[in-house]
Amino acid sequence: MEKRPKVTVIGSINMDLTVQTSIMPKQGETVLGDHFNTYPGGKGANQAVAAARLGADVCLLGAIGDDDFGANLLNHLREEGINTASVSMQENVSTGTATIILSNQDNRIIVAPGANRMVTPDYIKEHLHVIKESDIILTQLEIPIDTITYLASLSEELKVPMILNPAPYQPLPASVVEAFRYITPNETEAELFKKELQEGIKGDQWITTKGKEGVSIYKKGEELKIPGYPVNVEDTTGAGDTFNGALAAYLGREYTLEDSVRIANAAAALSVTQKGAQSGMPTQEAVERFMKEN
Repeated sequence: MEKRPKVTVIGSINMDLTVQTSIMPKQGETVLGDHFNTYPGGKGANQAVAAARLGADVCLLGAIGDDDFGANLLNHLREEGINTASVSMQENVSTGTATIILSNQDNRIIVAPGANRMVTPDYIKEHLHVIKESDIILTQLEIPIDTITYLASLSEELKVPMILNPAPYQPLPASVVEAFRYITPNETEAELFKKELQEGIKGDQWITTKGKEGVSIYKKGEELKIPGYPVNVEDTTGAGDTFNGALAAYLGREYTLEDSVRIANAAAALSVTQKGAQSGMPTQEAVERFMKEN
């Protein structure tokens, strides 16, 4: 029987407020939209759901507000089979939200962090026992940068591989970036990091997602291209989160980096064929079937 990896995701938990429109509004402009929906979101929660659907034993570390959004999100995560025992509920703080405008197969997103700001280094210290039991750790940049820096400082002590999905982009010192085993920027984030770090990217850790073009793995200065899958795109929201959750699930199973990236790439391709960040995330069976067919 295949190993069920222990994946700890440290990150944001949001409610996504999504509106569809045929016209992307310009500054100061009001346009009529087509549809409005709310979806569970937040990069941390999204990536936790993606990993859980692909068979990982997932523990989510994050924070929500003591409000309706928070209660609904917590119930949803539990229904996905995610261990939420360590999720912190904050009084007098709103649950994080992301306002998403969808137009012509593209999206623009504004995130209001709310309770996600409470995922502090002190919170991490309280849950080190959970983190140390992991096969792999996955985090992003929708929580305080101080927390990311603190996690980086623990890399030697924890001896657990860590993935950093550097989204949304924020400048980070090279010492912090290099403390993570794997870094998974998209093309825009990768270019910003190259400018910020100047010397470029060191080691085998850089995995750049390129949408429909696929993924590039950088090994010892050489690029290995993993091609994308042609699919009918319905909604690109959550594709990167699906990729990262899948990557953690398969690296946690001790698959090779290349095989893990190929599977994660397929999972991300499947995810964009459905609306909503989490609703389109595929199961392990769906991904395996898709790869056989393609």
